[in-house]
Amino acid sequence: MVTKTLAAAATSLLDLALPASCAGCGAEGEPLCPRCRRSLAIRLNLPSGIPMGLPAAMPMPLAQLEWCAPFTGSVRAALHHLKYSGEQRLAIPLGEAMAARWRSAGAGGQLLVPVPVHAERARRRGYDQAVLLAAQTSCRLGMPWHHALQRHRHTAPQFDLGRTARRSNVSGAFVIDGAASEERVRGRWIVLVDDVVTTGSTLGACAEALYGAGALAVSGLTVARER
Repeated sequence: MVTKTLAAAATSLLDLALPASCAGCGAEGEPLCPRCRRSLAIRLNLPSGIPMGLPAAMPMPLAQLEWCAPFTGSVRAALHHLKYSGEQRLAIPLGEAMAARWRSAGAGGQLLVPVPVHAERARRRGYDQAVLLAAQTSCRLGMPWHHALQRHRHTAPQFDLGRTARRSNVSGAFVIDGAASEERVRGRWIVLVDDVVTTGSTLGACAEALYGAGALAVSGLTVARER
């Protein structure tokens, strides 16, 4: 509770010192204005599962994959600002949208686990965007989150690679972050949290590490999906 209060206070001070402007349209006042937020709800009431016509129907070995919106327009701009422009306040509306989608379409889940960036990249950036998203989603779903995975080797950016190369790029790149994390994962239904999914290779590599630690099931939840 103290941590949440301090975080809210820090956000309020940041809003006073440096008012936000919408990542989607540039309007002053919020990191994502109400009009641009509507694009995050485009899939909110759609049935669960993956529509026909999308490549890589279900990334193996995931039990379920859900996302909020296509990786276009204001959603793409918001994720770009979150990852590369330091606008961490965007994790709030994005986390709200993820929680709403999972509440609507998710089949279950007991523990949220963020897909980690490499520790060196997180140090350079100052944060891990998937951790921010997992924390915000957790608050709204009432589902705990845990930093159970680590990316123990560098990988090339997935957007630079083709489908086959993406799989080999992340194969074996993720491991369980210690015995305590393995204990948290064992026998539980895990929901992986990330910003964008394309082929699902990264989520699949994370799922393999979690199943190896005894996870009962592994699903995926992202802000956006890129075709």
